[in-house]
Amino acid sequence: MLVYQDIFTGDELLSDSFTYNELYNGVLWEVEGKWVVQGALDVDIGANPSAEGGEDDEGVDEQAVKVVDIVDTFRLQEQPPFDKKQFLAYIKRYIKNLTPKLPEERQEVFKKNVEAAAKWLISKLSDLQFFVGESMQDDSSMVFAYYKDGAADPTFLYFPDGLKEIKC
Repeated sequence: MLVYQDIFTGDELLSDSFTYNELYNGVLWEVEGKWVVQGALDVDIGANPSAEGGEDDEGVDEQAVKVVDIVDTFRLQEQPPFDKKQFLAYIKRYIKNLTPKLPEERQEVFKKNVEAAAKWLISKLSDLQFFVGESMQDDSSMVFAYYKDGAADPTFLYFPDGLKEIKC
């Protein structure tokens, strides 16, 4: 199994158990998340509790909650939304910090495509949710989430150049 960690903080942000699509020549990864139920589930085993003297909800734990698999698995922390000025400040700082860490041959591809990817993100700014890893550091990689038209589950966006691959 491969885990993808933020190169700035070491926070785990993704694993290879989630498939991705590349956007903008691999500058962005698009990953489908899913809402899942976590906690107690009401399982029908065919017994009739009233015939056996039990009450309908006897022994059932009501702690079931719905969570998004990626957010829960990697303990992502939601951040307040950015306005355009805040987002531009973040993305410029992130690109400036990330570019020197890339292999030289990747730097050119990244520089050539990151502007178009950033413009696309800005066009979706009002629809985005913002997440960071559990260390919640300011200059870390950010994970973006949005709901595609009519989708019930969120789609997550990553800058893969800001991730390092770790074998587990």
